[in-house]
Amino acid sequence: MASGSIAEVGAEKPEDAAPLLGCASDKEPRLVLYHWTQSFSSQKVRLAIAEKGLKCEEYDVSLPLSEHNEPWFMRLNPAGEVPVLVHGDRVLCDPTQIMDYLEEHFTDENTPRLMPAEGSMFLPRVQHYRELLDSLQMDAYTHGCILHPEITVDSHIPAYASARIRAQIGNTESELKKLAAENPELQDAYIAKQRRLKSKLLEHDNMKYLKKILDELENIMDQVETELQRRSEETPEEGKQAWLCGDFFSMADVCLAVTLHRLKFLGLSRRYWGNGTRPNMEAYYERVLARPAFRRVLGSVNNILISAVLPAAFRVARKRAPSFIGIALLAGVLGGGGYLAFLFLRKRLSISR
Repeated sequence: MASGSIAEVGAEKPEDAAPLLGCASDKEPRLVLYHWTQSFSSQKVRLAIAEKGLKCEEYDVSLPLSEHNEPWFMRLNPAGEVPVLVHGDRVLCDPTQIMDYLEEHFTDENTPRLMPAEGSMFLPRVQHYRELLDSLQMDAYTHGCILHPEITVDSHIPAYASARIRAQIGNTESELKKLAAENPELQDAYIAKQRRLKSKLLEHDNMKYLKKILDELENIMDQVETELQRRSEETPEEGKQAWLCGDFFSMADVCLAVTLHRLKFLGLSRRYWGNGTRPNMEAYYERVLARPAFRRVLGSVNNILISAVLPAAFRVARKRAPSFIGIALLAGVLGGGGYLAFLFLRKRLSISR
């Protein structure tokens, strides 16, 4: 379901979730985003929100803890995927529709625009690159590089991730069967999700397929590099920087920025823009890293382990143990997680030197 209303989905909020309904003021209902920090689609939506400077309440739906499979969330989005945006009684589940909705709904003169106006000479260019980048098989790149780390160089994915994700996929299949039996009104949604999961595993674990789509990505990166070269040959207005489609940061830049960041995390940056192979793309990524909105939403790839592990540790301690045990467990998990993160970051810093 791409969109709907609260009344239609009938979702119940979890105990610690952000409210589904409510108004920030008499005029404007609040924005609530359900996401996971490391979800590629969630990152695009969150970066668009940050670039537009919108006030939005966020609730982190942990994929490692299978919170996206819980009945309350499946009622919000029967596909069981993040992100989901709730605005008043509107529910939107498709990331592209969410970003379009934000652009069309929030048109105050003080809110930055990420899409050129109708009739602008820049609009077709932004639409082209946005659609091109949205067509990338990012789930396949991500899962494929986790399952087959040998195809990456300088990956930021912990070494244990491959075995962990394989075990989690197996556990998730069993979990979805159980949830389907316990929630007959959601049975079709759970069965459909189980089938999609099996199909994804077969496809993303196929080395021949993975090499094919990574080779095809070269062609798209060439197109982007050529466009960035055109921008470098133009003279932007004084005080402005050249981005993908002009001297303004657009929805196409949101897509490209998050794409490059994900490729960097997967250990593919050297292949696609490192060692001087695509100098305009390399310079572009460095400029993206300096943007305040990007730093707030995504930060450094070296922070991935911390941002993925620690929020889950807090919720495990809170949900699964009495208070005094939970505090002790939390301290242990945070201490261990912090130490692992320290070792991981120290390794990265030593490599970068």
